[in-house]
Amino acid sequence: MQTLTPGSILGNAVKRREDARLITGAGRYVDDRPPPGTLHAAFVRSPLAHATIRNIDVTAAAAAPGVVAVLTAADLHLPDRVGFQMVPAAFARPRLAKDRARFAGEQVALVVAESREAAADAAQLVHLDLEPMTVLTDPHASRHSPPVLLFSGHASNLAGHFASGGDEDPLEGAEVTVKGRFVNQRLAPVPMEPEAILVVPEGERLSIWVTSQQPFALRSEVAASLAMDESAVRVVVPDMGGGFGAKAGARPELVVVAAAARRLQRPLQWVETRTENLMTMTHGRGQVQEVELGAKRDGRLVGLRAHVLADVGAYPGIAMLLPFLTGQMSSGVYDIPRIRYEADCVTTNTTPFGAYRGAGRPEAAAMIERAMDLLAAELKMDPAELRRRNLIPSDRFPHTTAGGATYDSGEYERTLDALLELADYQALRAEQARRRQSGDRRQLGIGLSIYVEVTGAGIGPEWGAVGIESDGTVLVRCGTTSFGQGHETTLAQIAADQLGVPLEAVRVVHSDTDAVERGLGTVGSRSMQHGGSAVHEAALEVKEKARELAAHLLEANPQDIVFRDGGVGVTGVPDRDLNWAVLAAAAGDASRRPEGMDAGLAAEVDFNGEGSFPFGAHCAVAEVDVETGEARLRSFFAVDDCGRIINPLLAEGQVLGGVAQGVGQALFEEVLYDAQGNPLTASLLDYVIPSIGEIPMVETATTVTPTPNNPLGAKGIGESGTIGSTPAVQNAVIDAVAHLGVRHIDMPLTPERVWNAIREASA
Repeated sequence: MQTLTPGSILGNAVKRREDARLITGAGRYVDDRPPPGTLHAAFVRSPLAHATIRNIDVTAAAAAPGVVAVLTAADLHLPDRVGFQMVPAAFARPRLAKDRARFAGEQVALVVAESREAAADAAQLVHLDLEPMTVLTDPHASRHSPPVLLFSGHASNLAGHFASGGDEDPLEGAEVTVKGRFVNQRLAPVPMEPEAILVVPEGERLSIWVTSQQPFALRSEVAASLAMDESAVRVVVPDMGGGFGAKAGARPELVVVAAAARRLQRPLQWVETRTENLMTMTHGRGQVQEVELGAKRDGRLVGLRAHVLADVGAYPGIAMLLPFLTGQMSSGVYDIPRIRYEADCVTTNTTPFGAYRGAGRPEAAAMIERAMDLLAAELKMDPAELRRRNLIPSDRFPHTTAGGATYDSGEYERTLDALLELADYQALRAEQARRRQSGDRRQLGIGLSIYVEVTGAGIGPEWGAVGIESDGTVLVRCGTTSFGQGHETTLAQIAADQLGVPLEAVRVVHSDTDAVERGLGTVGSRSMQHGGSAVHEAALEVKEKARELAAHLLEANPQDIVFRDGGVGVTGVPDRDLNWAVLAAAAGDASRRPEGMDAGLAAEVDFNGEGSFPFGAHCAVAEVDVETGEARLRSFFAVDDCGRIINPLLAEGQVLGGVAQGVGQALFEEVLYDAQGNPLTASLLDYVIPSIGEIPMVETATTVTPTPNNPLGAKGIGESGTIGSTPAVQNAVIDAVAHLGVRHIDMPLTPERVWNAIREASA
């Protein structure tokens, strides 16, 4: 963990200010807020993965006790949505299915009733006359000579294709080549709090309480869909139980509920069930990667060729961007001279994909890190040594890779060295050798992963404002949204550090479109580097204005003004300090402030810096029972570098949470469908996520390599743990049985898969 920064609150482990209310049950979530008379919504969803909708009979449901309305697409007249600029218009998604249902669970109608129970019961009474169609759940079958098109307005089920690297053979000159087919399986985000929305009509206005990572984006979507002015829609995000990317943007269900509330002029609430959440909230990952990696016999990399088949589900959206990011980050931390990368984005009769913690970058790390382990095995070289020989040197930054990314800063070898020392790598290898020699039933595996990812790039500016209130306290407002990251603490730290006030004197406001001017929200691990930088710059402007004002009031040179002990004074004259309340009053009095100075002590900034490239090195230690195939993690080590750290306690928490999700993908989690597109993992009895019993103690450390791309020097950290941990765990399990002839096992590394791999290798 980063050491304390003398004389500054930045870099210090400050406990989250939010925790007091959250851990005592005083947090307020969407489901805590319905006013008296609130109606409740339940969606009618298609039981078939692909079908023509011949008729929707709502007669019985409309007559059920407590039912207020049953609404279909024909009632609401909402526009279809393309959803992302990379998506062809033919793939537009209706808010409620009209002529065709394209995945099991797609919403077809909405039942509104006086109680949640009445709405759920009545939804079962809606009769859907559906004509089954051919179902495509395999992206390969959907891509090549499909028996049916999911969208008749498009010539194929291919929604998009990316290619980079030119026609040159990237493996020319390679003396050793390895090939692999890696499956990065489909995952469900499973936030602790499913999606929820409460819409309250107030005359011509709508007030919306919702679980959203981007309240302004949701406001824009609702306003555009309902032909309303954006000023007539207020969106508030209260306390929220996780998002992981899946609550970015505007799900169709949210717009439908808003439209129904406006139509009925009654408060209306919808809270997603866990089954709905697992079936219909956007899924993540879902790539099949064909990879070739070439090198010289000394291990120096020559080139990489990769083809990715990406399942984007029934409706392409932001998932179209994810394979592009995979290609952009395909070089990883390695100096690969040539890369040829292609990706096909294919529609299937499954739940649509979206951004899930890491969004394209975990897939890239998994791809290159598995390929590096294959190459190390082929060369009979230690995986750590192979990686070291190919790391991008620290004196070559900024560095543009053959994948097309320009890395801002990095010291990859220093991070690797720190990891090997933290894990006592040589001792682990010695223990592994002893177990192999003795034929131990529980074999030891050591998995390495060195990752780099991109955060905050290409998303746009973030807004922040700082102002001094009449009582001398500081008001910070920012366009980012906090749902576990601790923004109320870190943003307050930034303002307090700049203005020299105690943390308790800073109040942070966010996630309310009536209280904050604008904002792009919390996506892409950008909150500190963009939102934090906006607050930093706004606080700096307030500070300089206060300096000029104090110099005027104290008849001093502005260069002699200092900020200390929660006030402003003159250097060397401690008894003449002015507190912030006095300065705020003077700033509002034209007779007391300098001529030409605007009233008030406040500033706002739109910060539009470039993205950054955090990196790190992870090591997983796994034990595998070779008789049953059971794999368990014994220990995990993580060294991460996110530039300058604002609050190491919170940064470590992000890493720990990310590691847990990465372990989940490697060992347990996978969304499955049968041949007819029926989901087989629609409850937490079937979709397995790790408990605390499956996560070992995680030892963490940091290195600090600031980015030049923002004034804080900060990089993102929210997704790093997930990106580094998944391939480390996968490599560890495979390493444990590699001496038995096992070359590769796809995730999740269940006992059955590991056991089968051992038996196949021995045969």
